[in-house]
Amino acid sequence: MVSTGKEGVIFNGLSDWLYEEEIFQSQIAHWWSPDGARLAYATINDTLVPRMELPMFTGTPYPTGKEYRYPKAGEENPVITLYVVNLNGPLHTIEMRRPDDPRMGEYYVTMVRWATTTKLAINWLNRAQNISILTLCEATTGVCTKKHEDESEGWLHRQNEKPPVFQRWAEIVFHPCHSSSGRGKFFHISMSISQPNTSTDTLQSITSGDWDVTQVLAYNEDSQLIYFLSTEDGPKRRHLYSADTFGSFNRRCLSCALSDSCDYISGSFSHNMSFFLLNCKTQRDGDSETEDRESIAEVHNLESNDNLRLTLDSMQMPTVEYKEINIDDYTLSMQILKPAGFVDTSHYPVLLDGTPGGQTVAEQFHLDWATVLVSSFGAIVVRCDGRGSGFQGTNLLHRIQNKLGLYEEQDQKAALNFILKESYVDKTRVGAFGKVYGGFVTSRLVRGDESPVKCAAVLSPITDFELYASAFSERYLGLPKPDPRAYTVRFHFNSDVSNSVIIIVVFHLILFVAVCLITPQMANLAHKASQFMDKKFLIIHPTADEKVHFQHTAKFISQLINEKANYTLQIYPDEGHFIHSEATQQHLSQSLVNFFEECFRLPERVFRGGPGRGERR
Repeated sequence: MVSTGKEGVIFNGLSDWLYEEEIFQSQIAHWWSPDGARLAYATINDTLVPRMELPMFTGTPYPTGKEYRYPKAGEENPVITLYVVNLNGPLHTIEMRRPDDPRMGEYYVTMVRWATTTKLAINWLNRAQNISILTLCEATTGVCTKKHEDESEGWLHRQNEKPPVFQRWAEIVFHPCHSSSGRGKFFHISMSISQPNTSTDTLQSITSGDWDVTQVLAYNEDSQLIYFLSTEDGPKRRHLYSADTFGSFNRRCLSCALSDSCDYISGSFSHNMSFFLLNCKTQRDGDSETEDRESIAEVHNLESNDNLRLTLDSMQMPTVEYKEINIDDYTLSMQILKPAGFVDTSHYPVLLDGTPGGQTVAEQFHLDWATVLVSSFGAIVVRCDGRGSGFQGTNLLHRIQNKLGLYEEQDQKAALNFILKESYVDKTRVGAFGKVYGGFVTSRLVRGDESPVKCAAVLSPITDFELYASAFSERYLGLPKPDPRAYTVRFHFNSDVSNSVIIIVVFHLILFVAVCLITPQMANLAHKASQFMDKKFLIIHPTADEKVHFQHTAKFISQLINEKANYTLQIYPDEGHFIHSEATQQHLSQSLVNFFEECFRLPERVFRGGPGRGERR
């Protein structure tokens, strides 16, 4: 059908690195029409995108290199074009026309979806990621009509979401609606209504309020009911709702009364819309139930997870508590995991898990190495959602724009101050762990004599945002050209945490990035290397990391060496960002456990002298 492809340079129907990692989040860049008569596909041209080479050290006498195109902040981006080919009869390919809007300039295509057998919905996003245009394109002509436009002072998020296909899909859109409470915008469902003699449709809100629609599951054309998940019962929860798409837009919670113990739901519908599969993902454990859509009565419990319940009952599983701290004009949500058999007269270490972006405090069942730390080491885990987190309005989400790390650090300190007041917290030792962007944040927390963090480990840390992917860095910092100030910053922080606490700070890369207050200096960790002098600092980085290049660590440790700072470097030769080798995964986990076990080890008490003397040193 198409022969213009060039390996590693021009991609037809498949994503290049940037689109697979940051935009589509899938390798697939082609879409079949519902009747199979047409195929839409993207051509992604990386001709102008700079080359990146990953060295491969093992397997041959001489090292080899793996080359691919990787656009860093401010560099040339891939150029994407959309086509539709008609497969009935002679092949006939039509290009879908991009919006004729000078504000778009360079752009991304973030979503492609067939609305009907001949109409294609496409979402276009400018490179600055603050203007998006949703168009409905005629597959037979390539003519695209603007259905909706959105613009934001901050970045636009949730741009690649795809509601399910149904006849009226083109009329149902996700739309950020302003909140009357001053909390910014929340994601809601609106109906697009065509107006005569106008190019832009008007929107009729189906849902509204200080909560988010998190996912549209289905639409019943006979009853004109739309089914969706939302946070209406609270940002930590997910429930299944239905809403009329006509008249008074009545809304009904279908899962709220099903179980007193299930407040975090996912689901899917049968093709005939008669049944839905309800998955309970609450903190306790999970069930899968099939429900009758009309009567909302349980028909069959597909999976009650009895074996899981028995296994969990036999283990020392943490107890979960939720707290809220009111800070100025927002609320800091906290989740606290305590060891089984917790007593407030003991002294426990604390793990502060501050995963950036999205949401970390949720009533969702979750097991990870931090949970194991609670059970094995008797630690307390604290997670918090502050400024920059999701599902609490765009004002809170966008607060961190161009202030990477500033507000995040303040919120983490607030969480620390809260837990430090508790008598059961051991205030003598501090540990920290971070991955990718979390490695950047963790490295900031460990610096300086006043920092309570005494030892830290980072995995594939971002140390300079100019070296990172364009779509990611530019989303929060803008383009470094012609105004590089957001990338030439020095981070200010005054540690007012006077007491120590055993804390491992675990930061993972997700949708959120926090950014710091700016003065003229380089915005990367290398310029604070002298503040790592007296720290135990472990840096772990796979040498073939295609997402966060080893260049980040190399640049950072060069400055650490110049400053005579203490650090330990552990590499994994020829391993990529996502470690696939089971042996390497086990080695990584054991290395982290060993590092923090040594860090947390209490000084031994030494007794000298003969019987009856008992002198203690």
